[in-house]
Amino acid sequence: MLALKKVAVTGGLSSGKSSVCRFFKELGAYVISADEIVHQLLTPQTPLGQQVVDLLGNDIIVDGKIDRSKTASKVFNNAKLLKGLEDLLHPAVRKKTQEEYQKALTKGDASLFVVEIPLLFETGNEKEYDATIAVISDPKASMERFYYSTGYGEDEYKRRMARQLSPEEKSKRAHFIIHNNGSLADLKNAVTNIYHQFNPSI
Repeated sequence: MLALKKVAVTGGLSSGKSSVCRFFKELGAYVISADEIVHQLLTPQTPLGQQVVDLLGNDIIVDGKIDRSKTASKVFNNAKLLKGLEDLLHPAVRKKTQEEYQKALTKGDASLFVVEIPLLFETGNEKEYDATIAVISDPKASMERFYYSTGYGEDEYKRRMARQLSPEEKSKRAHFIIHNNGSLADLKNAVTNIYHQFNPSI
């Protein structure tokens, strides 16, 4: 059996990465999300969670859980804390991703292994994948989606985007580009076209 191909999906804030991954899953891919892995690992009960609390302080714990908004407000205003957090999280996410890949291989029913990774190129993680996909969207549309999903406005959107590579740079580095400026049907067609390049017999 041929090894299961590993594909990373990246892009800016609210560009449509999750929708792209959902369509890949519908087509038969084994899909995971780096953000969801972080969410699972970041509890005060895990060794990683305790390291994060030690780094950022006990006040990030709210109702027995690590509060993501408090965590974000601390690190996005402090480059040293942000680097410290990323140095803890990125190796843990890579380890968990590899575990999920082995699980997908063992199950043997997936046609593709797809990982949603917002900071793919920023962390030098692209070398671990057979192919990379950049999801690019009109900034105004992305900003509106960001507002509706988080409640944060334009200033926060721009501040978070400033710590990422630009969409143009991500496009240059990616093997495939998906422009998410149309309907969901258009987006699904774009995903399907790429999917069939990996699975031409399906």
